[in-house]
Amino acid sequence: AFPTEQVRRDRPPQQPTMGRMHTPGKGISRSALPYVRHAPGWLKNSFTASEVVEHIVKYAKKGLTPSKIGVILRDSRGIAQVKSLTGNKILRILRAKGLASEIPEDLYCLIKKAVNVRKHMERNRKDTDSKFRLILIESRIHRLARYYKRTRVLPPTWKYESSTASTLVS
Repeated sequence: AFPTEQVRRDRPPQQPTMGRMHTPGKGISRSALPYVRHAPGWLKNSFTASEVVEHIVKYAKKGLTPSKIGVILRDSRGIAQVKSLTGNKILRILRAKGLASEIPEDLYCLIKKAVNVRKHMERNRKDTDSKFRLILIESRIHRLARYYKRTRVLPPTWKYESSTASTLVS
């Protein structure tokens, strides 16, 4: 291949893999998107882009997260990749319609997990392992928040506080 041409591969060249944050694993297992980027013909005949957007908006108004919307569209409607049909990802569609949440979904899930562990700690004072796990969860929250502040997804004044975390999740 010429240097100016882009060669698409299933996996990037082997580089030293960055390990997981709080486990010893360095696994590279992951799913791979199909090489063909456009939707198959049978799917184009079944759904139009506007129908898919309507489904996404309907599920978002019910309170589902973008990943759950994607799972429902994949399992019940047979739409594996929304982007191949609509040209936009689910979260971009939700942002355009004004239905996206203020905090990103992965950060929301971590905060929810921390709130649940904190509730558990109130009931079980002597559970030192969950105290340690809570520290690890909150360090992941701080790292992710730092990233989202740097990429301007979160405002620079946003701060995670365990006392107000339950109001973010509710």
